[in-house]
Amino acid sequence: MNVEVLSSEYFSNHHYFTARKDAYQLPSGKKVDPYFVVEMPSSVTAMAITQNNEVVIIEQYRHPINQSILELPGGFIENGEDPSVAVKRELLEETGYDFEQIEWLATTYGNPGVLNGVTYLYLATGGVKVSKQTLDANEEITIQLKSLEETRQLLRDSKIKQSMHALCLFHGFSKLDQLKK
Repeated sequence: MNVEVLSSEYFSNHHYFTARKDAYQLPSGKKVDPYFVVEMPSSVTAMAITQNNEVVIIEQYRHPINQSILELPGGFIENGEDPSVAVKRELLEETGYDFEQIEWLATTYGNPGVLNGVTYLYLATGGVKVSKQTLDANEEITIQLKSLEETRQLLRDSKIKQSMHALCLFHGFSKLDQLKK
């Protein structure tokens, strides 16, 4: 679609929160002004399964919702970094596990009505604990190892509240079910 951006003005420019006010014109001639966009860094997450067939679930406090929630390991992609490299790095940093195989599952946008950040979803298998966690200064992450069935139940019971992580589990279980056939 040929959309003409009429103006774009940044009012916040921070690595984790960059926001701008745009005005644009649709091909029909309709003008939209203002339209607010939050620019997010691209990110990765993985359904990570150890050699013992346990899913690595993390628990982490999320200040915007004032809750500690269950999630999958992952994080932001560094400038110029390939997503497949970023997911391997994030898994090692957040969990201390190295994975034998990492396979891309899907690409998603968390809320494309406001956010522009893309998240790459992966299935990581054959995980072996090789080091301690090396967390960012603002992270406190507790690792929980769950069986595949326990993880399916967490998904069914809506205990994975991070929507992109739930989607990653959905795709991961679909892939694992296909492999069983």
